[in-house]
Amino acid sequence: MTGVWWRRAVRAVIGRRVQLRWVHLVLGGALLMPYYLLTTVVFAMLVRGADPFTSLRWQLGTFASALPLAAPTALLPLVRPLEATAARSLCGLPESAELAAGPAGSWDARARTALWYGLHLAIGGLVSGLFLSLLPASAMLVALPFTDDSYADGLGWPDSFGSAPTALAPLAGAALLALLMGIAAAAGALLARCAPALLGPSPAERLAAAERRAARLASRNRLARELHDSVGHALSAVTLQASAARKVLDSDPDFAREALAAIEETTRDAVGELDSVLGLLREGEGAPAPAPSPTLMDLDGLLARTRAAGVAVELTAPGTLDRLPPVVSREAYRIVQEGLSNALRHAGRVPVRLRIAEDRKKVEITMENPVDGTTRARPTGGRGLRGIAERATLLRGTCAWDTVDGVWRLTVRLPVEASR
Repeated sequence: MTGVWWRRAVRAVIGRRVQLRWVHLVLGGALLMPYYLLTTVVFAMLVRGADPFTSLRWQLGTFASALPLAAPTALLPLVRPLEATAARSLCGLPESAELAAGPAGSWDARARTALWYGLHLAIGGLVSGLFLSLLPASAMLVALPFTDDSYADGLGWPDSFGSAPTALAPLAGAALLALLMGIAAAAGALLARCAPALLGPSPAERLAAAERRAARLASRNRLARELHDSVGHALSAVTLQASAARKVLDSDPDFAREALAAIEETTRDAVGELDSVLGLLREGEGAPAPAPSPTLMDLDGLLARTRAAGVAVELTAPGTLDRLPPVVSREAYRIVQEGLSNALRHAGRVPVRLRIAEDRKKVEITMENPVDGTTRARPTGGRGLRGIAERATLLRGTCAWDTVDGVWRLTVRLPVEASR
């Protein structure tokens, strides 16, 4: 247990994380040097009696005067990503720490970056100065009993130890070195603690990032719905058409040829719709515009392919559906397509009643098909039904499905006025 405690103590002072933080502190001291040297020259030229090269008082005053000169540099937008990269690589931040990746776009972000930059340079300059002065002093104290102490006469150290310099000098040197390492570890920990608050994204940036993630997720969900509805319907229809053709291939070759022709047409249309969906992935890359998605004006072809699979579809609809807004007509087509696919997958070759009613305020789609005890019930809805619900929600519509007296019913209402 004692060995574990010592290892933890040593790791806390000279471990890899502390070493990286020390590098980060030295980097801060190096960044401060141009401003420090400029201030030193200005004081030496303008202030009579200034001695910033040998006087500790003037050195501290020069150090304090150099920091305000350095802070405005952090107002440059690109300083924040550079400092964030250095902090993320060298400060040993926890995985949960969130640092901004882009340039500072607001004055609030620039002000926090300037505060961090000044803090980094101030603490880094102090620690670097301590190492430059105290580390050689520590080495001289440790070596004092084993060398000629004449080189230290001018420093007054032998006189400070009185009659026992040989015994106390190495202990004082070791204590000074331990103090120096502890100061460096504490300074690095302080900067690591301040980094998320000063270099992290602002509330506005977090909101913008959340909106971008939501937009990407919505785009992915849209692609998933399009692929599921178009390709899924085609595969369901082709499966039933191929099954029907196989069963009557010998007894009714004419019907088999019609089924094969329907399979050819269905797959050709599916390839076209797949290319349209994949075209959404190529948007903004200089690719040609994808083919337009089908709408309710293409409903006859969809019903013909479904009937070719052996499903009787009874349609009740107005004479024309071209008055609907394009987005409503497109989403309504996908909803009908998925409703038919749902019937094909889970009810088989059963008659389907499709009714479309529209007025100035809304369009209502109702689909019904009988179910029996062998039908696989999905009371919570599958991916297709969730996709239908998502399409309706995006247009501020409603969606409901249920089984009543052995009849599966899907009802979707889409507002028309809100989409114009």
